[in-house]
Amino acid sequence: MDTIIGIDLGTATTEAAVYQDGKPVLILNFDGKEITPSVVGLDDTGNIIVGEKAETQLLLAPDRTVCEVKRMIGTNGQVELGKRRYSPVEISSMILSYVRNYASNFINEDISRAVISVPAYFDELQRQETLEAGRMAGFMVDRIINEPTAAALSYGLEHMDEESYVLVYDLGGGTFDVTLLEMFEGVLEVKASSGDNKLGGKDFDQQLIQYLTKRFQEQHGMDITDDMSAMVRVRDEAMRCKIALSTQEEYHVLLPVLTTKNQIPLAMDEIITRSIFEGLIQDLVERTHRPIDIVFSDSGLSKEQIDKILLVGGSTRVPLVRKNLEEYLGKAPVAAVDPDYAVAQGAAIQAAIISGQIDESSEIMMTDVNPYTLGVRTIRGDDDDYMSVIIPRNKTIPTTKKQRYYTSWDYQTEAIVEVYQGESSSVRYNHCIGKFTLKGIPAKAAGKEEIEVSFSYNQNGMLQVTGTIVSTGAEAVIDIDMLNTKEKREDVSDWKSSELAGEFRTIIRRAEKWLKNHKEDKNVEELLYQLKKAILEDDDWQANMIEQEIEDYIG
Repeated sequence: MDTIIGIDLGTATTEAAVYQDGKPVLILNFDGKEITPSVVGLDDTGNIIVGEKAETQLLLAPDRTVCEVKRMIGTNGQVELGKRRYSPVEISSMILSYVRNYASNFINEDISRAVISVPAYFDELQRQETLEAGRMAGFMVDRIINEPTAAALSYGLEHMDEESYVLVYDLGGGTFDVTLLEMFEGVLEVKASSGDNKLGGKDFDQQLIQYLTKRFQEQHGMDITDDMSAMVRVRDEAMRCKIALSTQEEYHVLLPVLTTKNQIPLAMDEIITRSIFEGLIQDLVERTHRPIDIVFSDSGLSKEQIDKILLVGGSTRVPLVRKNLEEYLGKAPVAAVDPDYAVAQGAAIQAAIISGQIDESSEIMMTDVNPYTLGVRTIRGDDDDYMSVIIPRNKTIPTTKKQRYYTSWDYQTEAIVEVYQGESSSVRYNHCIGKFTLKGIPAKAAGKEEIEVSFSYNQNGMLQVTGTIVSTGAEAVIDIDMLNTKEKREDVSDWKSSELAGEFRTIIRRAEKWLKNHKEDKNVEELLYQLKKAILEDDDWQANMIEQEIEDYIG
């Protein structure tokens, strides 16, 4: 009952895999397919539907269907689904809950552990929210793994004896990542990662949509961009056009009765050639060059040193992407992994390493890097918001780095150590991930006392920050879980004050009683916390969903 699955939670589609009989196996969903559209909707009766059923109703009921929510992870944005508004975390949890159910059915056991992939360039908040979505779906998330690293694991398992530098170019539906790795003696060592979280195949679609709607307006004198029903049809046809142009030179866009003018039906009728499409997306494809340049700069390697280029993500099937990359790097990409499945397979391999199915010490070992710069807030001249870097981006982890600082004013007896993540030299534009106070500094003139700040970042995503008064040895320490900042958890002890408390009192008592005999089960403990949180927020839908998860788990 310790099976851990790997999940590629994508912008457009989601895949899952499990390691069986010495290899990763794709898990079939309830429709018998390996690929699940990352779409959530409400059916006619108000029930949640996920995947192909939700995607099918996108044309007919766009007000009851949401897609591409991954692009909103880490933001305060919300989406409407029927009469309710949901956070990106909640919608993502619905997709992951569906994955958990079909994986349990496929493997024939209750699956409650997972490794979930994220873009390499996701920041700490985006990773936390992905983790939160997994936990809301009933998973104990054992690891968050970078998508290009997962793809490289999928490749590396079959090429253990290679010694080479590999560039993983990952262009998915909504995000772009590039990672440079070194392979030697069964070790996969990440040298550098970069990316663009707002670049992917959906942007290719959008260029086509804008072109088609502009042409329609020129021909018929009508702007249909505010017609939701028409735009959903255009969006669907633009996706079909993009896919078709990967294998053919032109595509006939024909949408009869798209709208009416003076009670006369109007059709969208356009021939889109591959050259027209490539002209529309040329600038977008070239946007991938800057992250590639950053990876080479940060790694200290040159284009000429790259031995292989791996293409990952469905958008790499676009011929212009491959052609442009070959021209830019002077080397043709290789079709060594399946662009649609490599990330899920690699996540399953990482899951097998965690569960012990793969012996990391003798079979395969992986190192990774931190994707963003880490540092502390300091005073430099008149600037009291200066970001002093301690661990630069793309530093191999695990790592420990130290810096020494001095007191800023006379008789200073304590210092607040604020920890930030980001690339700006000013902390106001970066993300604060934790802080603590170092007390007991001897009262002396400014600059006479030294404070040493140490950052230790391990491969499990834990960052330990230690502040030490050099003259006395006194310390203060904070542990920051880069995947789940415990300090951000809300106090839910007052759940009984909610009007919903009575409705869920029985299941909470049952769960608390069950936990007394299963203290090691963190899954039910987490579900219980989420249930109390939902009750406090008067979120009856979420509370009911979690109640069912607990019922299924404890029986």
